[in-house]
Amino acid sequence: MVRKYVYGEPFETEAVVEKIKAEQGTEDTGFGRISLKNGFTFSCQMALDDIVYGLGEANRGINKRGYCYISDCSDDPNHTEDKRSLYGAHNFIVISGEKNVGLFFDYPAKIVFDIGYTRSDILAVSCEEADLYLYVIEGESPLDIVKQFRKLTGRSYIPPKFAFGFGQSRWGYKTKEDYRKVAKGYRKNNIPMDMIYMDIDYMQDFKDFTLNEENFDNFPEFVQEMRKEGIRLIPIIDAGVKVEEGYPVYEEGVEKGYFCKREDGSEFVAAVWPGYTHFPDVLNKDARKWFGGKYRFLIDQGIEGFWNDMNEPAIFYSQEGMEALMETLRGYVEKGVEAIPIWELDKVQGLSNSPDDYKRFYHCVDGKKVRHDKVHNLYGCNMTRAAGEAFEEIVPDKRLLMFSRSSYIGMHRYGGIWTGDNKSWWSHILLNLKMMPSLNMCGFLYTGADLGGFGADATRDLVLRWMALGVFTPLMRNHSALGTREQEVYQFERVEDFRGIIETRYRLVPYLYSEYMKAALNDDMYFRPMAFVYPEDSFAANVEDQVMLGDEAMIAPVYTQNAKGRYVYLPERMLFVKFTGEGGYTQEVLEKGHHYVEVALNEVPLFIREGKCIPLVKPARCVEELDTSHPEMVGFEGAEYVLYEDDGVSKDYEKAENYRKLKR
Repeated sequence: MVRKYVYGEPFETEAVVEKIKAEQGTEDTGFGRISLKNGFTFSCQMALDDIVYGLGEANRGINKRGYCYISDCSDDPNHTEDKRSLYGAHNFIVISGEKNVGLFFDYPAKIVFDIGYTRSDILAVSCEEADLYLYVIEGESPLDIVKQFRKLTGRSYIPPKFAFGFGQSRWGYKTKEDYRKVAKGYRKNNIPMDMIYMDIDYMQDFKDFTLNEENFDNFPEFVQEMRKEGIRLIPIIDAGVKVEEGYPVYEEGVEKGYFCKREDGSEFVAAVWPGYTHFPDVLNKDARKWFGGKYRFLIDQGIEGFWNDMNEPAIFYSQEGMEALMETLRGYVEKGVEAIPIWELDKVQGLSNSPDDYKRFYHCVDGKKVRHDKVHNLYGCNMTRAAGEAFEEIVPDKRLLMFSRSSYIGMHRYGGIWTGDNKSWWSHILLNLKMMPSLNMCGFLYTGADLGGFGADATRDLVLRWMALGVFTPLMRNHSALGTREQEVYQFERVEDFRGIIETRYRLVPYLYSEYMKAALNDDMYFRPMAFVYPEDSFAANVEDQVMLGDEAMIAPVYTQNAKGRYVYLPERMLFVKFTGEGGYTQEVLEKGHHYVEVALNEVPLFIREGKCIPLVKPARCVEELDTSHPEMVGFEGAEYVLYEDDGVSKDYEKAENYRKLKR
């Protein structure tokens, strides 16, 4: 059951697609209390054993209890435990205990979730203005609540099937030869790959919807050259449009009034990668359609996928911010450097993504001027919406790959997300794992992290362990930053170990794609916390380094340095499978309970539930070359599996012939 309460005059985020009659918000929702003093605060008392799920892309654990989280889309690459805001704003939580309740706070500005942080038994959700919708969802179980919420917010994005292949990326590929080198490195070593990602250096002077004229002449021919190798090029698109006379995107946007403006009506200016830029006003439906239409430039040249970045939006500094800093520092010139207080120097770092800058520009929404900080969390969502809506016009019968860095509830209808600029830290393997079911709860099924870590220097063992987790995430991409150690898998010794792990991904693609499609079409989850599957098992509720995949399997990756294996808890009897190179695997039935399992660096562990089985196929160099006609079934004797399989490109998802029954 879903109840919708309205407080004040909410901004229409369009996160919810189902029509639900709103009740006037009161101080008592039947589950928690509302205070409208100094803004809005929802509070309720939590029982000792209550678990709180949700918040999508948030720090720490699957159970969010015991910390404070802030939905305030932030460009921050240092994902340490103390960070309260990351790139996404996913204001949905589920309180699971004697009573199961879901809460969605549809509020597009900064909102704080104090989940037992200030006081261990109190959940408090607060924001500055009492203008929002509050959805209260009651259900029989946490999974029931999630399914209701998913139906409420609309079907999850469905990517093309090639997007389930492996992709290689690095900030720093600048020429055709750089891409050819990567392609050759994989193909020469017989390692499957479907995508190479193009970071900002493919553009001319970092300008959206341009190509570097010297390095990427005859680009359509180059796209086809890669396609003959079974590889698709996936370019990045950034939020900021370079201020430059003669640049058509800039000139059109200014002429039509499609950029965000200052309060006085002038164009807001901020520095990002191209230097001074304007931000497309993607909350304005006309500007959104205009900006989305620009993706045609690359689609017409054969491009079949994109990733949207810097769309919180990230700001290096604004004109106003830089002028204020310079004025402050000029005041100390005559006094000497030693006279500058250290806190004044902190202002240099504070230029980046300053809250003051987010108050300096405005959107035009249905003819009304809206200050950006009041709707900040919607920017990345609407940039990706611009692309998704444009794709429906440009290639209406074809799926394109699309994922974004910043997001809000509702963006899951237009694309997936990757979890941003992580680090080559062992702790981030575990953080990657814990984020997956939380993101699924909020509708984001096509998700993944930068395998091996984006920032810092990776090690061979870390990349191997992280790739073994990435085998199971819908988005499987190795990505790293300029200036870090190169971590394409062929850069390391004994490349056959990496080949075996990536081949395991391709052997499992029919199963992973099938489970993804079932989750998307049924408003379900691809990854689930163990407690969602085993609600009566009190121990399972506390396990956070294992998650359920589909209805058949459980994953439990190794995520600690130098570990030879790990402890696992099995809530039921399971088949322990370890995939190895050259199409091999071992299997062993393990009884319910606690086990220590050994997992070598070149092995991929998977646990298959009793009475279940999954399909395996032979690997190929890319997804479209996989032969799925006669899969091998791995699991328990006599088990059956219903495989979903379509052409991977078109949008006719509901055909009965897309399903076939397989038996072990």
